[in-house]
Amino acid sequence: MRILVMAAAVLALTVASAQAQMGGGRRHQDSGQKADNKPKADEKAYKAALERIPESKEKYDPWGGARPSEPAKKPK
Repeated sequence: MRILVMAAAVLALTVASAQAQMGGGRRHQDSGQKADNKPKADEKAYKAALERIPESKEKYDPWGGARPSEPAKKPK
């Protein structure tokens, strides 16, 4: 009996988290009609923001702090 209760609790938690990830579905049915004009404005603002980013003179190395930039050369 205890195993059955635990299995039911695990199943309920799994279903609740899956439903939270999917968003419920009933609330967002009419939102697609009003948002047709907004993506065009967002795309225009995105392209304008990309043009304002300055070009970097050197290449960015995200692992630069973890390893040396130039490997040590072994003497022959």
